[in-house]
Amino acid sequence: MKLLPLLAFTFLTITTFSQTKMRPINELIDQNDSGWKLIKEWTASAKNKVEILPADPQKAKDALYHTQVTTSSPMGAIVYKTGGILIDNGWIRILGSGSAKLNRSLPDWNKGKSFKEFGETPSHLLIADDALGGFYLLNGGAFGADLGKIYYFAPDNLEFEPLDITYSQFLEFCFNNDLDKYYEGSRWEDWKKEVIALQGDQVFNFYPFLWSEEGSDINKVQRKIIPIEEQYNLNLDLRKQIQQ
Repeated sequence: MKLLPLLAFTFLTITTFSQTKMRPINELIDQNDSGWKLIKEWTASAKNKVEILPADPQKAKDALYHTQVTTSSPMGAIVYKTGGILIDNGWIRILGSGSAKLNRSLPDWNKGKSFKEFGETPSHLLIADDALGGFYLLNGGAFGADLGKIYYFAPDNLEFEPLDITYSQFLEFCFNNDLDKYYEGSRWEDWKKEVIALQGDQVFNFYPFLWSEEGSDINKVQRKIIPIEEQYNLNLDLRKQIQQ
């Protein structure tokens, strides 16, 4: 992917975050479909399995309006044109406007987490998550001066790890990166069979915890399926306890 478009999309994302007045839906839709054309090109050449989930037109409009990002950006295009995107049979879930397989929209999932009410400037955005109970966040100021960069809230250390990539580069990572290598040590035997059956609002919960010494071997820990909301709150609570 070219550097200039990446910088432009990052700038668009950051500037829309700073808006205090909600822009109408017609101002957010790019009639040239530029963002979506890029997503389709990247999907067509992806090395990893990419599943584009269908979007409900009205829910897509609502989600785009509440997100306040234009469809000329990849994020806006994904929110408006998809119900979300599943990578590697659902190991990674990229949030869009919500669908049967991924029953969470990007703005609804963030409400109460990164902002209280729609229209507020978020300090970060939860943009994706994985079956492991890890969360990908876009920095809006909560993590420092690197605005528009992605962080990973890792379940094996409960740290917000800087990935030093933009949203567009995160898509490149999901579509083409060697995920087996990236998640080395975090994928158990027969994970593929279990992940396929996982719902988009669920994750695997592990005990002993993955960040503990006893939980260092993922093939020896117990796991169960729980709601992703429960896992997210648990991760935050445990992080606070560890830091005390």
